[in-house]
Amino acid sequence: MTASPTKAIKINRYFINRNICLTFSPLAPAPGAVPHSAVLWANITGLFGKITPFRVLERNLAEAAAVLPFHLKKSVALVGMMGAGKSAIGTALARHLDVPFLDSDAEIETAANMSIAEIFERDGEPFFREKESQVIQRLLDGAPCVLSTGGGAYLQPKNRDAITEKGVAVWLRADLELLWNRVKHKNTRPLLRTANPKETLGNLARVREPEYAKADLVVDADEDFSIDEMTARVADKLLSRQDVLERTG
Repeated sequence: MTASPTKAIKINRYFINRNICLTFSPLAPAPGAVPHSAVLWANITGLFGKITPFRVLERNLAEAAAVLPFHLKKSVALVGMMGAGKSAIGTALARHLDVPFLDSDAEIETAANMSIAEIFERDGEPFFREKESQVIQRLLDGAPCVLSTGGGAYLQPKNRDAITEKGVAVWLRADLELLWNRVKHKNTRPLLRTANPKETLGNLARVREPEYAKADLVVDADEDFSIDEMTARVADKLLSRQDVLERTG
């Protein structure tokens, strides 16, 4: 394929359990234009074998993710530190699997009509954690979804038990530098409102990571990976659990 200078094409290529995805998207769409993407899925039956089936879908990029031929049987709860990418990856994964994306923090804020920071300041962390557990339980009782949990949620045994009973926990594991680079410019993290927020973040990680390690699945974050590539990595890991994710095509 030869792209004209005014329609340069970016090609992203990644694998999900021997499925190859090629995503073609304009690098510089015209002002006001709606970007599109052609997503090609091919099931590879052998290293040099025949490729079948072959589907080409072209749609708005905001809709293009819901094309994976998989069925989610249980809810996927993404756990990990603030800045690990739970919301961004969870949103993309939910679109890929055509299921709802839910964020426990956002649900709490909606119910309370207050930000998490305001809840912490007014009512304290113990109150927040109790409400958080109630919300997570309610969300897990619904239809299968991708659920992003707050950084401290998985530390509570009752939350871990509920997630294991009704879904699967996926720890998005990221190193401190990656986490810090993502959160240092935000002022929405009440636990980081300290004299040395990076040191606080590191201390939180050291305390929390042994609990995160109890998750059913672990996926390592990579600063060089795009959201799509990280989403593919998570989907590939989920395919190792047939009770959670099954192929339909």
